[in-house]
Amino acid sequence: METQKNNPLHGITLEQMLIYLTENHSWEFLASEININCFKSDPSIKSSLTFLRKTPWARTRVENLYLYLKKKEQKKSDTK
Repeated sequence: METQKNNPLHGITLEQMLIYLTENHSWEFLASEININCFKSDPSIKSSLTFLRKTPWARTRVENLYLYLKKKEQKKSDTK
């Protein structure tokens, strides 16, 4: 456990990230930020998970977007 203490994604699944991104933003937002077909053409959590698990560069982009938006959200709530 201690080796993961500095990993902000520890304990967060790819599915949880996608659910957060789609519920708080949208599939259209995801498609505009990360230009991949699984977000543009008939998107679903299941099809996106299948693609992202096979495509490391796309998964990294989703993880980075998730972290960026969570940090932005945290900063916004800290200023209130």
